[in-house]
Amino acid sequence: MSAAVTHPQRLIVLLAALVAFGPLSIDMYLPSLPLIAQDLGAAEAQIQLTISVFLAGLCAGMLIYGPLSDRFGRRKLLLGGIALYLLASLGCALAAQAEHLVFWRILQALGGAGASVLARTIVRDLFPLKDAARVLSLMHLVTMFATLIAPLIGGYLILLAGWRSLFVVLMAFAGVCLLAVVWKIPETHPADARGASLAAVFRAYGHIAVQPQALGYILCMGLSFGGMFAFFTASPFVYIEHFGVSAQQYAWLFSLNVSGIIVATLLNARLVTRLGPQRMLVCGASIAALSGLALAILGGSGIGGLSAIVACLLFYISVTGLLGANCVASLLAHFPKQAGAAAGLAVAGQFGFGTAASALVSALHDGSPLPMSLVVGITGVGSLLALLLTRAPQPGRTENAAEATPKL
Repeated sequence: MSAAVTHPQRLIVLLAALVAFGPLSIDMYLPSLPLIAQDLGAAEAQIQLTISVFLAGLCAGMLIYGPLSDRFGRRKLLLGGIALYLLASLGCALAAQAEHLVFWRILQALGGAGASVLARTIVRDLFPLKDAARVLSLMHLVTMFATLIAPLIGGYLILLAGWRSLFVVLMAFAGVCLLAVVWKIPETHPADARGASLAAVFRAYGHIAVQPQALGYILCMGLSFGGMFAFFTASPFVYIEHFGVSAQQYAWLFSLNVSGIIVATLLNARLVTRLGPQRMLVCGASIAALSGLALAILGGSGIGGLSAIVACLLFYISVTGLLGANCVASLLAHFPKQAGAAAGLAVAGQFGFGTAASALVSALHDGSPLPMSLVVGITGVGSLLALLLTRAPQPGRTENAAEATPKL
């Protein structure tokens, strides 16, 4: 633990706010997608692309920030990323064409990636491994309280001030976080613990990526996240245009899923220290697989209508935070000396799968619930199957790492 941080628990809310950069940049924005397409005179698929490129930018940025922070430390990179996000949010607010909005969303994502991945890495710097899953769960819980109201705020901001006001709010949020980081977060990665060279810290990706257990954790959390972003991308058009709900009603339905995440994350924070991350992972992935299969059948066939789709998605999305917290904590237990690279690879993989699922559901878009239902079903089953990889033996693994491995 850094000597300069005497009460790291007090930073959990701020670290959660940093992790929230990515979700808030999408959740608040979702109800406005049809309106943006109309206002900019763009095709729906082109506006959906602003989500896909944002996810791609997050993925690329995280792959860069993680190893760089292992070599140069966390603080300066974190401040630079937040500053870039703030500038890009202003660009989004002023965008006059869909192409301009796509460009600024890429830069916004590259800035937000620093906040998201480095907040998780700082957790590894400040907290013992046995507490990491609990702390990440609590951070996720705080984040979910924020994202619970984000689409509601977005829906009403659209009515009061138009879609551009959403990016002004995000810019203000980034400014507050920037000041808080300057005031509250010192450097948590001392110079004597850093990698010897840039080449060495980036080679850590290759070392981590060939480990079956690491791949299992990354695939488990990444696939479940991909299904959630298939929902993010397709649901505004499925709910608002196919089923005819209003933007405000959509915001309430979206918030129902966030409420589910909060409940599941609270349960995880209470149970993980007693049951262990392995049992929580098996439970969460099983729920994701079963609810995904149900959605593929019911949503694809039209049985049950909107109510069936909402119910299946509630169960699926509720466990995504549980899976993410336990997968990240388990992965960091295996690679404590390469925390930046491990966190970067894990979260980049998460958003990489989110990008792929978002792009796939956009390419398959036909105005019906079928593309979204199929993609969520496939990712749910894949998330459960990925845990099989974590059973592979890893030579020389630590006791903590062994305890983190699920027994299916």
